[in-house]
Amino acid sequence: MYRILSRFESDPERSEIFEQLSQSEIRHAQHWNQKLGNNSTNIVLQNNTPKLIYIRLICSMFGPNKVLPWLARIESKEIGAYIGEVDGQELLAEEKDHARILSKMALGDGNRQIISESWHSHGNSGSVRAAVLGVNDGLVSNFCLMMGVAGGTAGGDSPDLIALAGIAALIAGSLSMATGEYISVRSQREIYEYQIETERAELEEWPEEEEEELVLIYRAKGLEEELARKVASAVMSNPASALDTMAKEELGLNPEDLGSPWKASISSLLAFALGAAVPLIPILFSTGGTSITISAIFSSIALFMVGGLVSIASGKNILFGAARMLVAGGLAATFTYGVGYLLGISIL
Repeated sequence: MYRILSRFESDPERSEIFEQLSQSEIRHAQHWNQKLGNNSTNIVLQNNTPKLIYIRLICSMFGPNKVLPWLARIESKEIGAYIGEVDGQELLAEEKDHARILSKMALGDGNRQIISESWHSHGNSGSVRAAVLGVNDGLVSNFCLMMGVAGGTAGGDSPDLIALAGIAALIAGSLSMATGEYISVRSQREIYEYQIETERAELEEWPEEEEEELVLIYRAKGLEEELARKVASAVMSNPASALDTMAKEELGLNPEDLGSPWKASISSLLAFALGAAVPLIPILFSTGGTSITISAIFSSIALFMVGGLVSIASGKNILFGAARMLVAGGLAATFTYGVGYLLGISIL
């Protein structure tokens, strides 16, 4: 597979990396062949299996990059097999290197940044998106709930009951969002901290192997081997700089910005509460059946605005996104009102 990728790869540096990976796998095959008591030099590579034919087809049509994510997952699975195999311990480090190198080559600089941002929602742009989506969750859920209660209470003739339901939903939803976000970010941060500590231990135990890995990472980015080795050597000469660099290059993490569980929790609580308050406020400060109408108008305007903000954050057409959000929220609220009305008739 690696030789196929090497032949189809147009970049000479990346092609050479694939060829080196191929030679490494041949050494692994020779290792196991010897363990089985066979002639260690009698290694014949298969060329026409269905899997290899498929890989050639994909590479010829779309290039090697389309195969790399799948191949990286295969290498990652093999690490688990080697961990439990006594005779394969000496190959474990190489298998880890293979998986990491393939992951870096598969992601590339631009894709890694996108993926990193999708997981790290505590950055500036991520915080804005999270806040807008939190407001949208609170708005839609409370709007629909209050419309359902209004439909079940004879068209909104019981504003006190609707207000009580809205307040309860605001409090419960906000606390639920805050709790869930805290646990999520706390767990995510612990995973990241564990990965960084593991990387720290690897730097202390196997500095030469980690430096060689950094060389391959820089070569995968396009640097010539000589320059890659100079840069890697300079980075590894400082332990703090080495850990920071390996965390960013290998794990896609910034050790100084792993996310704050409390900040994420409070932000989610406030965002959800703000959205949930929009349909609730007209009920609290108006009387009679008109309060439901005013609440629906307020909520519709808010849905239109939030849809526009989401479109701005995602780079889509603002008017289309705003109208789409309005239609979706309006249909959900109408459906919930109808269900509440039918349930109200049934209960009464």
